Amino acid sequence: MSQKRPPRAGSKRAPAAAPSKTAKAGAGAAPGAKAGKAKPAARARGPQRVVTVTDIANAIGVSRATVSLVLRGSPLVPADTRARVEAELKRQRYVYNRGAANLRRRTSSSVALVINDLANPFFAEFAAGVDEALGEKGYVTLLGSTGESPERQQAVLASLMEHTPAGVILSPAEGSDAAQLHKVLDARANVLLFNRELAGADDWGFLGLDNQHGAQLATEHLIALGHRRIAFYGGHADSSSCRQRRAGHAQAMKRAGLPVDPAWLIESAPNRLEAAARTGELFGDQAPPTAAVCYNDTVALGLMLGLLARGIQPGKGFAVTGFDDIPEAAVTTPPLTTLAANPRERGRQAAQLVLAQIDEGAVPRRTIAPVTLSVRESSGVTLK
Repeated sequence: MSQKRPPRAGSKRAPAAAPSKTAKAGAGAAPGAKAGKAKPAARARGPQRVVTVTDIANAIGVSRATVSLVLRGSPLVPADTRARVEAELKRQRYVYNRGAANLRRRTSSSVALVINDLANPFFAEFAAGVDEALGEKGYVTLLGSTGESPERQQAVLASLMEHTPAGVILSPAEGSDAAQLHKVLDARANVLLFNRELAGADDWGFLGLDNQHGAQLATEHLIALGHRRIAFYGGHADSSSCRQRRAGHAQAMKRAGLPVDPAWLIESAPNRLEAAARTGELFGDQAPPTAAVCYNDTVALGLMLGLLARGIQPGKGFAVTGFDDIPEAAVTTPPLTTLAANPRERGRQAAQLVLAQIDEGAVPRRTIAPVTLSVRESSGVTLK
C-alpha cells in the first residue's frame, strides 16, 4: 500500500480521503473490534536517536557517573564493571561527543595543528615532532592542511574549532590575513604561529627560524668558494620567510662589494616541480650566475633536477645550497649543502610553547630558533 503524503503545514484543505477502517482499528479500535484484520500504521522514519550516557547506564544498572568515568579512562572503575560498560557501549554503538564533554569540563585534550604544505618533507617532520611532544603530555593532535589557500585555511580552522581544541599551532598559508584569522579563532584559543609572521597578530605566540642569518651564512660560504654571481632562487617575495632570506643574501653580497642582479631573484612556489621548471630563467643572454642560494631544500632539489636536464652537474658546474636540512638532503646526489633547522625538534618546540600557554598560563612570546650551515658536496669546490 502506497503511503499518502501528509498535508503541508498551514494548508486550508482537508485531506480528500477518509481514514480507512483498518487505520481506525489500529489507532484505537473499540472493544470487540476484530484486531486480527488491523495492520499497524507505518512509522515515519526520522533521524536515528543518539545514544546517551543515560541509555548505557540504564541498560546495565549502573550510574551515569560510572559510565562517564569509563569514557574518560578513569582507573577508579573496577575491571569487571568497566568491561560491562565497554561491552554495552559497543552493543549500542555509542559515540563519545568529545566537544560537548570539553564544554562541560571547560577543558580539552586536543591541540589543532594546521600546516600550509604537508607535501613538503620539512612540515611532515615538523608535524611528527609536534605530535610526539603533545602525546607525551596526554594531548592528541587534530591535523589540518591548507595547501597554501587562505580560503581553505578559514574553512579548516572553523571546522577544527568546533572540537574546542586547547590550543592551535598554525603555519599560515601565503596571503593570510590576521584580521580574518581572528574572526575564526576563538579569543580564548592559545595560538602559536610558525614560520610566517603576520601583521596584526601580536597577541599570538610566534616561532620562527633565523632566516636572515641563515641565508647570509649560505651566501658567505659561496663567496668564500670564489663565486661572485650568486642568485637567490625560489619562494615568493610576499612571504615573510622569503623576504628575510632574501635580505640575508643581499646583506652578504653587499658586504662583499658584490651586486645583486634583479634578474637573479627568481620566484617559484616552494616545491620541487616548479623549481625544476623555472631553471631556465637563470640562464639568460647575460653572464649567468654560477651559484644559487635556494629558499628551501625542496626548491634546491628541484633546481638540481633542472640543472641536470640542461647537462649541468650540481656541485661541479653550478653550486647549490638549501635551507631546512630535511632527511633527504644528506642522501641526495650530490648531498645538499643546507641550513640545518632540525624540523622535528622545531615541532617539539612549538608544542612545548603552546602547552606552556595552556598549562601554565604563559604569555605568548616571539621565539627565533637558530640554524647552522651544513656543508656538503652540492656547493662544490673552491673556485679560486
